[in-house]
Amino acid sequence: MKKFLLIVLSTSFMLSTSSAQQRPRTLGIKIGVLPTGTHNAITDVAGVKVGQVTLHEGADIRTGVTALLPHDGNVFQQKVPAAIYVGNGFGKLAGSTQVEELGTLETPLVLTNTLSVPTAADALIDWTLAQPGNENVRSVNPVVGETNDGYLNDIRGRHVRKEHVLQALQQAKTGPVAEGNVGAGTGTVCFGWKGGIGTASRQLPQALGGYTVGVLVQTNFGGVLEVNGVPVGEALGKYSFKESLDKSSDGSCMIVVSTDAPLDARNLKRLAKRAFMGLARTGGIASNGSGDYVIAFSTAYRIPHNSQVPFDELKLLRNDNVSPLFLAAIEATEEAVVNSLFMATTLEGTQGHKVEELPKQKVLELMKKYGRGK
Repeated sequence: MKKFLLIVLSTSFMLSTSSAQQRPRTLGIKIGVLPTGTHNAITDVAGVKVGQVTLHEGADIRTGVTALLPHDGNVFQQKVPAAIYVGNGFGKLAGSTQVEELGTLETPLVLTNTLSVPTAADALIDWTLAQPGNENVRSVNPVVGETNDGYLNDIRGRHVRKEHVLQALQQAKTGPVAEGNVGAGTGTVCFGWKGGIGTASRQLPQALGGYTVGVLVQTNFGGVLEVNGVPVGEALGKYSFKESLDKSSDGSCMIVVSTDAPLDARNLKRLAKRAFMGLARTGGIASNGSGDYVIAFSTAYRIPHNSQVPFDELKLLRNDNVSPLFLAAIEATEEAVVNSLFMATTLEGTQGHKVEELPKQKVLELMKKYGRGK
């Protein structure tokens, strides 16, 4: 069979307008009580950009890269406050210890597959060193997250190359974000169905600050799926540990949370913890073999790499005012996970493995039965 290569570089459009690939909100499934942003995506946080490269080659390569830029400038010279929360640490999140120690992010974020983390980190270093103003930089902390797509993808082949990561960074855009079988979500599996990239956002009313919270997820985990409180996995007879103590719940989920609220690293970690509550609302269980991480950052202010003054003077949101952001993170994470499932499609990959898409019509019937949909 002649091999072919399909590379998708996209964040400026949705993959499909067919009924089979409509987002749940379009189909009448309204998750949460807060309104969404314009695109219901992480890019609703002003300045945040997403770029994706999808690798679909022959019968075996089903993987890719998803890159997130917190702002347009030189991220190393103008860092953003950040925090990381580890739900279950069976993973390879590169760069996490410096973020934990210093509370800043100094490169874009990259998501890919497990065995491509070193390649992605190398590309991020190249990207950072090449930025004007970084000619004397001698240390870079690339942050790269991953999930293991080895069931559908020839992961041992390590097909992601530096140029793919650089393409994702260069193509990053604001606006709608492609979901499902794209980028780092190309070969992922979620709750036994095809997973992928998902995103969502929440916009607080002006009375609560008017801030935006955006979430992007790379779903590759198991458990007992619930959609807006409806026991979909149980009703459809597909869930972890149904018949035996197996590894169907293993996998990982990378969650990226962005906000324009002025939070420091301490409150960003608190926000990240709430995102994990959103994951739990979908039925994820953070199993023994799952690498579940949340990376949260704020775009409200920047932290200069070099400064002539010894003090940082910032206006930060008080603890008493962060609870609405917590709710926003929970809702956006829950919806992002569900979006990743609704936008994914059936995929066959390496060794003839095939993962079916979520049976959306059956899910819609269940939603109607439980009074949670049209």
